[in-house]
Amino acid sequence: MATLKVGAVGTGGMFKGAHLAAWLANPDTELVALCDANKEAAQKIADEHGIEDVYEDYRELIARDDIDIINVCTPNLYHSEVSIAALKAGKHVFCEKPDAVSPEEAVKMAEAAKESGKVLMVMRNNRFRSVAQFLKTYAVKGHMGDCYTGRCGWIRRRGIPGKGGWFTTKELSGGGPLIDLGVHMIDLAVWIMGNPKPVAVSGSAYTKFAETDLADSEHSAFGEKKSGGVFDVEDLVSGFIRFENGATLQIEFSWASNIEQETRFVELRGTKAGFSLRNDDLKLFTEIEGTLCNVEPQIVKNGHGHGSNIHHFVEVVQGREKPIFTPEQGVDMIKILSAIYESARLGREIRLD
Repeated sequence: MATLKVGAVGTGGMFKGAHLAAWLANPDTELVALCDANKEAAQKIADEHGIEDVYEDYRELIARDDIDIINVCTPNLYHSEVSIAALKAGKHVFCEKPDAVSPEEAVKMAEAAKESGKVLMVMRNNRFRSVAQFLKTYAVKGHMGDCYTGRCGWIRRRGIPGKGGWFTTKELSGGGPLIDLGVHMIDLAVWIMGNPKPVAVSGSAYTKFAETDLADSEHSAFGEKKSGGVFDVEDLVSGFIRFENGATLQIEFSWASNIEQETRFVELRGTKAGFSLRNDDLKLFTEIEGTLCNVEPQIVKNGHGHGSNIHHFVEVVQGREKPIFTPEQGVDMIKILSAIYESARLGREIRLD
């Protein structure tokens, strides 16, 4: 097949750190154009990697007939706007998470993908970690039995990204650590559980560290900090999700809280086995020959999964693989996040069905 030409909209930290190398390394793609409101910054990247064209207005980029794929890595508010415009222009779209800042926009994205017949995929890199692939196979083959409850989260001691910039400005980001980190771990848990349909959520949100400038997380380097800027999002969310099949999931996400250290975790419990995945350390809890056993699989780590996710997207576009992620799953995700924020605001459970 002919080489797929890629145009990237948004060239900030996530693009440079997680997307750029994957596009450059893929034998089926050629990164031919960049677009960013900060044209000078985009031009610097283009010069470093021999990328020919740079734009300031994404509409000029997606109007090009020779572009096959649009990579969206803008602030969250613009994910749906750029993705929908690109899909309507006949482009395949790979978008950084979260899918959108509202369920309505996520639905519009899914509808645009269906109407265009093009592939829309949103980053779900954690599904592509070797440990996640193992757990998915383990669950699909029935080794966990009925996976009926669990908990997940990503909690930081001090790790507020881009304080005062778009990350902490609700209008641009859609929220704080729930929409920033929640997509990762909730998606991983729900995917391993078999993508049950969410039907109700409850949650609480707190903003207690808006005045601190302390940081102990490498992730606080994301985004551009602005002295005296806006901080109108939460720094911690805890909550509870109910699913149509009776399963439940507890959640906790924070950019700042008084804990020992930053931790990513998913713990799921089934009738035959359970597991604890903390950062990249996995333990299985099961029974073998009538004896309770803890098992520590020796899995070779394969990084954060961003490159593998983009490679999978290209394979789907080329018709060589079936998509591991669908826009409908993205709609469910944004419904969950939006309803948790609503629950925190109103102080009651929110139904999704």
